[in-house]
Amino acid sequence: MEIVYVYIKKRSEFGKQCNFSDRQAELNIDIPPNPELASQYVERNPVDTGIQCSASMSEHEANTERFETESCGINHVEGGWPKDVNPLELEQTIRFRKKVEKDENYINAVMQLGSIMEHCIKQNNAIDIYEEYFDEEDGVEVTEEAPSAKTINVFRDPHDIKRTATHLSWHPDGNRKLAVAYSCLNFQRAPTGMSNDSYIWDLENPNRPEIALKPSSPLITLEYNPKDSHVLLGGCYNGQIACWDTRKGSLVAELSTIEFSHRDPVYGTIWLQSKTGTECFSASTDGQVMWWDIRKINEPTEVVIMDISRKEQLENALGAISLEFESTLPTKFMVGTEQGIVISCNRKAKTPAEKIVCTFSGHHGPIYALQRNPFYPKNFLTVGDWTARIWSEDSRESSIMWTKYHMAYLSDGAWSPVRPAVFFTTKMDGTLDIWDLVFKHSDPALSLKVCDEALFCLRVQDTGCLIACGSQLGTTTLLEVSSSLSTLQRNEKNIASSIFERETRREKILEARHREMRLKEKGRAEGKDDDQREDETSVNHEELVAKAEEEFFEVIFSELKKKEAEALKKKPKIKKISLEVEDEDEQLEETAGEEEEMAEGVEGEEREDDVPS
Repeated sequence: MEIVYVYIKKRSEFGKQCNFSDRQAELNIDIPPNPELASQYVERNPVDTGIQCSASMSEHEANTERFETESCGINHVEGGWPKDVNPLELEQTIRFRKKVEKDENYINAVMQLGSIMEHCIKQNNAIDIYEEYFDEEDGVEVTEEAPSAKTINVFRDPHDIKRTATHLSWHPDGNRKLAVAYSCLNFQRAPTGMSNDSYIWDLENPNRPEIALKPSSPLITLEYNPKDSHVLLGGCYNGQIACWDTRKGSLVAELSTIEFSHRDPVYGTIWLQSKTGTECFSASTDGQVMWWDIRKINEPTEVVIMDISRKEQLENALGAISLEFESTLPTKFMVGTEQGIVISCNRKAKTPAEKIVCTFSGHHGPIYALQRNPFYPKNFLTVGDWTARIWSEDSRESSIMWTKYHMAYLSDGAWSPVRPAVFFTTKMDGTLDIWDLVFKHSDPALSLKVCDEALFCLRVQDTGCLIACGSQLGTTTLLEVSSSLSTLQRNEKNIASSIFERETRREKILEARHREMRLKEKGRAEGKDDDQREDETSVNHEELVAKAEEEFFEVIFSELKKKEAEALKKKPKIKKISLEVEDEDEQLEETAGEEEEMAEGVEGEEREDDVPS
């Protein structure tokens, strides 16, 4: 439904002039009142009507302001800190207290407040202000409303040549403004005449941006400074880091020199939690993560090369495409790479090789989104290829939970800031998926078709009610989710914690099982090699035995031959006696008898030789 009309013609250039004249009144129709209809009238008080897509507005720039009411209780624990003091940092609070206590007016103020507080304490002693009247009621309301979302506003790129909305950032004070970065991500295919401007939009005025930011190169990322809402940090397509101060206008206030900047487009920029509020860091596909101070933005203060081999070689570095930094873990940061690997780093490591702590590998393509759970920082969400995965730092080999493989490519994702079990993902088919792990794991709790073109980025407001989605044609759609998706449910923190712990424990068991199976396979492979070696050894052993036997029998046979030769040498020579016998038979008999006697004599000599001396 089209809700925005832009007129570029002057009022005098179109329409016909109206000429009015006086005449008598004419009665065209007369409808008398019907008393029977009064009995059918049902009064409704109050009346709650939801308006889809936009608040009421005129054809001009005068808009009606959206007013939202909410009933809630307030528990004042601690407050009144100035903007330059972070109440979460103990050193700053102690220093501020000492400074106040040294003030001369401090004692007078305490003495004046003492009498007032004494009166209140006496009243509290008379009345139990902490009395619980509704013990049986649960503190958190459980809404049984079905998950839903509706479009609030649409912000379109005002330039004629449409560009992709690549990054979104909410205004830190009140969230009534939205900064959108526009650029063309197709390598060297930017159309001629394309504008480099990015814009800051007021949520109540979708017709015209409030401020146009004019960088030298198109912005891929744009972030508000959480401590100073007038300052914005941008990462340019040419690798430079730019800084704006909206009080000074649309032009760049600070710009890094191109010699010391990134060599590729800057895909991630994050502000650091520091005392000055001027420190930040950036990541690019050139494989470098750089730290900056916007007071001296000419060159980075520190550089870390994303080389997982820990050799600090830029040619082996993995391209960084997403960043994650949690203020409660000031020394740790995480980088999502083009190769589908998440690198966990420690900035305060002593040597450059120790700065890369570990890696998590599980995606088939670039990791477009990387964010820690705001309630459980050990668990983080990654979005890449066709899935979204949830990881635990205790299980490094694989993710503990993951979505099914979608038909469309996933482009971005984020956790809900108010519900630990809810996260959002965008897809290339223009669909926004809202996942509720308490409700179901296999499918999203709500799938919404936001636009016909591809969605490239999303950002959730701090209250969790509003979601901004940027598309390929530069259209930013603002959606409001139902209270069931933006209100903390009963025992949700405990349920989410038990889910993450259970899945982490299950993944550890599977990892141990896989490790055991790999060791068995390795042992089997080594056993086969040993058997092969034993076979070769046995073959060699048999050959050696056969050779030894052959040599042994050769020696035996040679010794036997020698003994036979010696025995033949020792035998006496037989004398031939010729007797003239008339009968030949008698001569033969005598010869045979002599030969037998000679043989018996030889055997007797051999026996004497065999007897040991």
